[in-house]
Order: sequence, then structure tokens, then C-alpha cells
Amino acid sequence: MSAPDPWEALKKFTDARIAIGRSGSSLPTREVLSFALAHARARDAVHAPFDADTLEAGLKALGLETVKARSRVADRREYLTRPDYGRRLAPEDAERIATLKVEPADIAIVVADGLSTTAIEANAIPFLSALLPRLTKAGFSIAPAVIVENGRVAIGDEIGALLKARLVLVAIGERPGLSSVDSLGAYLTFAPKLGRSDAERNCISNIRPAGLKPPLAADKAAWLIREAVRRGLTGVNLKEDTQTLLED
Repeated sequence: MSAPDPWEALKKFTDARIAIGRSGSSLPTREVLSFALAHARARDAVHAPFDADTLEAGLKALGLETVKARSRVADRREYLTRPDYGRRLAPEDAERIATLKVEPADIAIVVADGLSTTAIEANAIPFLSALLPRLTKAGFSIAPAVIVENGRVAIGDEIGALLKARLVLVAIGERPGLSSVDSLGAYLTFAPKLGRSDAERNCISNIRPAGLKPPLAADKAAWLIREAVRRGLTGVNLKEDTQTLLED
């Protein structure tokens, strides 16, 4: 009879693969199958088609004007091999956004598929529906939301500059893990413009029901936005300090 696994009691606290047992010198069959399933779900999250129409309907239901756009990527395969293309708008879409007849706003919102369309489908609307009332209550004006296919985080710099926004928020699907294929990330950049570095952004990560729940993520994002605008910066010099406790 094998000794009890000392990690067994910790399994309830994490989705990480701990205390999975063994069968001889290998893994139990259930764990081999579970790993294969998790890997397939992660691949699906990356390659599943981006349903921009459904997302647009959800954003309009929240009261946002919307614009759909593409990055310079030709297809998903190129997206994975040319990150630089995913950081820039297709020229025709950049021109179209630049000529929109909109007033400069405090905040531009960008929603991009990133590396997980699963995350966008599951968590973009719940997160933004919790965030928008907080921004409205604080008196911020919001530019039309831009929905980007095959976009990366830095594409928000170009969009924010074209819309003349004081700050851009990019909600994007994060790289899927084997235990979290639906993580949404929210990146904040004050004074967006081409050439901003990642050190000049704040990131709220792992937004999903089993991670940082959308309402709590919205609290943190609203706090960061208020402080970013008040201090005129984002990035390493702005630390989130909401004193909000994580939910059980």
C-alpha cells in the first residue's frame, strides 16, 4: 500500500497539476487523458474563429459605439509568427479610425482577440459591464470601442493616439495555460502613442470566474484609471493599491 500523497490536501486550492498520482513509473490513465484534453482546449482557444459580430452586439448593448478593425496580420498563422504585424492596424483601418468624427475622450477601449478567443467570448462583456458604470460615475468620457481581430496589446497605442484619448484600455485574450484557457488581460496605457514600451503599462491579469472575478477586476481597473489620469502616468511608477481583498 502506497503512502498518502502529502500534496493531496492542497489540491482544493489550485487548478495546477499536483498530487496526480502514478501508475508504476508513469502517470495514471485518467491524468494522461486529462492532460490531452487540457492541451486540446488550449489549442482551440488560440485557433477558434473570432466572433466579432457577437462581441459588437454585446458592446452596443452596454451603450458603446463600436468600430471593427483588423491588424496587419493576414491570417492566424501569420499572427503567431509575426507579433510585429499584430501590433499595428491595417492601413485602411488606421485611416478610417483617424477620420472618425468623434470628440477627444478620456478613455479609449480596445477589445482584441489576442491569444484566446475563448477568453474574449467568456469574459470581455462581464468585465466591461462591471467597469463602465464605474467610469461613468467618475465622469470619464469614452471613445467608440474598437474591436480588433488578430490584435496584440500594443495595437492600443496606435488606436488611442488616433482617437486622441488620454488613456487606452486594451482587453485581450491571454496566452492560454493548461488549466486556464479563458484568462482575460486588461492593459492600461496613459498618453498612448506608437513606441510605448510595456514598462509604461499597467496590467490586470487572469480575469475570469475562476481567477480574478470580473467585478473585482473592474474595481482595480477603475482605481488605476483614476490614478493614471490624476498623476498623468501608467506603468512601473503606478502601483495598484485598492486594498480590496480577493474574494474566496
